[in-house]
Amino acid sequence: MFSLGSWLPALPGLAWGWALLDALLQGLVGACAVSVLCSLLRVYLYIQCLNDPERQAEKEAIRAQRWVLEPLHVVVLTGVLALVGSRVAALVVLEFSLRAVSTVLSLSKGARSSQLYLLCQYSLGCGVSCGLTFLLEGAPHGTCNLALAAGLAGLLATYGRRLARHVCTLYELHSRERYCGVCILLLTASHDILRLLQNALAVTFAVADLAAVALINRDFLSTAEAIRFWTPLTICYTLLVIYMQGQK
Repeated sequence: MFSLGSWLPALPGLAWGWALLDALLQGLVGACAVSVLCSLLRVYLYIQCLNDPERQAEKEAIRAQRWVLEPLHVVVLTGVLALVGSRVAALVVLEFSLRAVSTVLSLSKGARSSQLYLLCQYSLGCGVSCGLTFLLEGAPHGTCNLALAAGLAGLLATYGRRLARHVCTLYELHSRERYCGVCILLLTASHDILRLLQNALAVTFAVADLAAVALINRDFLSTAEAIRFWTPLTICYTLLVIYMQGQK
């Protein structure tokens, strides 16, 4: 199952070690995905506050956030996602997907569209980790694939943090002087950030939901056991969504 482990002698502790490494790499990819989401949301909210005179206090609060805490947040979230098993992550993804459906249905009733992006951060990390578990299960070079994915995710997270820091410190000046290509692009297309996030999250959770169902079903020995598990769970979650809709 683990590519690097297949190149080394079959020692009892190696399989556990490679499994732990895979879990950490999956958690790192999920944490980096959350970091990218937070950075893009910060960029969007800062520009929106800058254009609204009544939200200047919120703008200053976004600018005053400590950037040094972001790497620590990634490290802590990586550890949490690594400790969470695939079954728990799958349940978290399915539960959030139902809440997301409820939130989307309530948008016509005046709910804020940005609420969903703020609530999905931990679920996004679980969804990415769950999807990687399913997609790379049994892959001959699974550890190497996870390492490449973690490297790419870390690069995207780093550039996302740099973009957010650049916007929070220099966007006001650059948007007036019109000599920064990044700020000029955001000046004309910042409203598309939420649409980009919406499409990316839709694809991510669609894959994560399919992976979650498959990961949960693999623990059942028969179809009857799967039906006994899914039927009451589906009924309870459906009633919960109906109840939430009635309260809004």
